[in-house]
Amino acid sequence: MTTKRLITLLLPLFLYCCFLHAQASDNHHHQRLTPEEFRAKQQAFITLKAKLTEEEAARFFPIYFELQDQKKRLTEQAAGLLRKGRDKASTEADYEQLLEGFYDARIASSQLEKTYFEKFKKILPCKKIYLVHRAEMRFRRQLLKELRNNDKTIDQHPGSKK
Repeated sequence: MTTKRLITLLLPLFLYCCFLHAQASDNHHHQRLTPEEFRAKQQAFITLKAKLTEEEAARFFPIYFELQDQKKRLTEQAAGLLRKGRDKASTEADYEQLLEGFYDARIASSQLEKTYFEKFKKILPCKKIYLVHRAEMRFRRQLLKELRNNDKTIDQHPGSKK
């Protein structure tokens, strides 16, 4: 497996973990962002950056979030498999089995994206789908930057236990 392919498979898991960390961090210093608020913020950002019309956004986002929900389930499944590896009694065969399941979940996620690409093409021109992907990446980068800034604020806070 190439490094690029491995990164492509592991990035969604990493980003999901970062999202969970952001929510946990928000509990300490900021009002917690509910999943609905997160989605509204994400939708507004993507709509703006991908230059979607109101009609395009109204048709696109229900399917987009359907995909996100399915990918989330696969990510949770993959993460659950990795947690099983913490068991000190795990054998080499156990690790092989859990890694096979982990990679199968990641591959299923990529196949799901390809399937939804066909659905997206019925709603948006390919250029806008491309712009949606770019906007997604920007949104994730912005989220990670905010996380880092929040961590710095927490680290500098007197009495911080970090």
